Amino acid sequence: MPYPVGFLESRAVIKPGSYAVIPPEGRVINSVPGFVGCRLTIICSPKIGASFVQYIGAVEAGGKTTTLFVADPGVETFLYVIDGEGALRVTVGGQTETLKAGGYAFAPPAEGIEFENASGKPVRILLYKQRFVPLGELKPWRVFGDINSVKEVIYDGMENVLLRDLLPYEPAFDMNMHTLKFLAAGCHPFCETHVQEHGAYVLGGQGMYLLGEDWLQVKKEDFIWFGPFCQQATYATGREPYWYIYSKDMNRDAPI
Repeated sequence: MPYPVGFLESRAVIKPGSYAVIPPEGRVINSVPGFVGCRLTIICSPKIGASFVQYIGAVEAGGKTTTLFVADPGVETFLYVIDGEGALRVTVGGQTETLKAGGYAFAPPAEGIEFENASGKPVRILLYKQRFVPLGELKPWRVFGDINSVKEVIYDGMENVLLRDLLPYEPAFDMNMHTLKFLAAGCHPFCETHVQEHGAYVLGGQGMYLLGEDWLQVKKEDFIWFGPFCQQATYATGREPYWYIYSKDMNRDAPI
């Protein structure tokens, strides 16, 4: 790594328990057991106030898991291939699929995810894990998919804001992963304040985001964590579609 030019600066804004914006500059590679040939950054965890753990990183040619991600029977997991010319061979509960850019997999509790990059070319991935909240005898099931084959629907009556649900919208699932895309002049219909939290990774474009009482610029490759009841809203500001993939807890009552 070369010597810095000018002052040491960062666009990162971290407010534990409320929100965080973490740009790609300044991220460090973490040593995470269970992976080889992978350069992963733990980008969100309960240490900041979140109820989940999220990772961003690259899987080099030959990179793979050496143990199940995650072996804990109470934890559900998700993998998304962000980009890259390679492909991952992903296994969930004995089912194996090859995932290229845009491909994803969800593993219900007790199944976990295994993967290997045997394609000879690198890919970048998002990994996610959270503790499953049961609802009676209902159990979620494994899901493989590709966002390129998931139809975008108009969000809340606004034709320049498009939504994709990547997981079944069923009571058995206590979470979902979505993509939200803002075309020219796209924005939220109102400033949201809700009990759910999100982890969002910006996949394209740029915008202004209201987080708490602060308006912040965000752009491609930024990660945003929204804590429960954090005020939030955004609008697109660039010339390209502004969109992100994000997690959401759902289908469960609030504990007391």
